[in-house]
Amino acid sequence: MAVQAHATAKYVRTSAQKAGLVLDLIRGRDVNSALATLQYARKGVARDIEKVLRSAIANASQKEGFGGDVESLYINACYANQGPSQKRIRPAPMGRAFRVVKRTAHLTVQVAERPVHIAAPERPASPAPAGSTRAGEAGKRAGGGGRARGAKPKPKAKAKAKAKAKPARKPAAKGASTGAKKKTASKGGRAKTAKG
Repeated sequence: MAVQAHATAKYVRTSAQKAGLVLDLIRGRDVNSALATLQYARKGVARDIEKVLRSAIANASQKEGFGGDVESLYINACYANQGPSQKRIRPAPMGRAFRVVKRTAHLTVQVAERPVHIAAPERPASPAPAGSTRAGEAGKRAGGGGRARGAKPKPKAKAKAKAKAKPARKPAAKGASTGAKKKTASKGGRAKTAKG
């Protein structure tokens, strides 16, 4: 089983939201690349997270069953929980007072050893059935396009046959009356119906 270790810093003088922005940068990365990212991060809380990460690495190296290779560690989980907030008052005009909330956060970083995957010996690929490829090649040579025996014809041929079977409609003669009512528009906007 892979070695896991964590470290927590409590009551860090920052908000959990600000710390979460930096923790998102290093989640799932190797510890060396995470330390390099934290070293050049421009947020002030990155220094506190770097201390917690170094503590978690030290805790993992002391665990029983650790392989001794720090480069095999990666950040399994990291999160910031909200701690207690300090309430302060800032004087405001006309005797009023504004509330100032000084937030704190609990930072937790968990590291784990990457599992080593042992490659299984490769099995030789099974040969394909002898008749399957030869039958397809013979069909192409014969002009069948590789189609198997008994296959349905292409749908384009059916559509052309249906189009030829439908008779074309003849237009009606000019003077012939069909008995249907036609609508004619008048000046008033109402439609009049007339037989014609």
